[in-house]
Amino acid sequence: MPGILGTKIGMTRIIQDDGRVIPLTVVKCEPNEVVQVKTAGKDGYPAVVLGFNQYKNPTKNKKFHNLREFRWEEDEAPKKGEQIKVDIFEEEEVVKVTGVSKGKGTQGTIKRHNFSCGPMSHGSHHKREPGSIGACAKPGRVHKGKKMAGRMGNDTVTIKRAIIAYLNQEENLIGIKGPIPGAKNSLVIIRKLI
Repeated sequence: MPGILGTKIGMTRIIQDDGRVIPLTVVKCEPNEVVQVKTAGKDGYPAVVLGFNQYKNPTKNKKFHNLREFRWEEDEAPKKGEQIKVDIFEEEEVVKVTGVSKGKGTQGTIKRHNFSCGPMSHGSHHKREPGSIGACAKPGRVHKGKKMAGRMGNDTVTIKRAIIAYLNQEENLIGIKGPIPGAKNSLVIIRKLI
């Protein structure tokens, strides 16, 4: 199976026998259910749809809060209703992790684009302002894509080479080395590198 869905719990650390401390982000991956198996003949491409975080009162058509599709070969695809667990991964395996980063609302240019501050004393009127934004009279406008204040965060971020440093199949926990995007209790997608 190419991947699994989980919930970010938070960060901790493990201490190795030689004294090294490894920071971990812990992801709880309850068993995912195969909701649909797509085929090239019927849907145009082979894929598997996984369901995660089941509703308390599921209906006939709505059973899961989260559904995600994974491209997969038809001959290797699991059957509908099958459970996908964390045992598809191994320790020290390199994976791809996707999450939605924390939203920070509307921010200025210093926080959003790492601009420098102006002088902070002696009557300066340009402490945290962006400065000049326009060109000359020839364009007579601000160019598209200009780095300015605006919404920051709340973007889909993918870490392409994360390492699984801890695996607990009984508790359905995966420990990924280092930080991963998203707030606590947010959805995390872990994919194998194919």
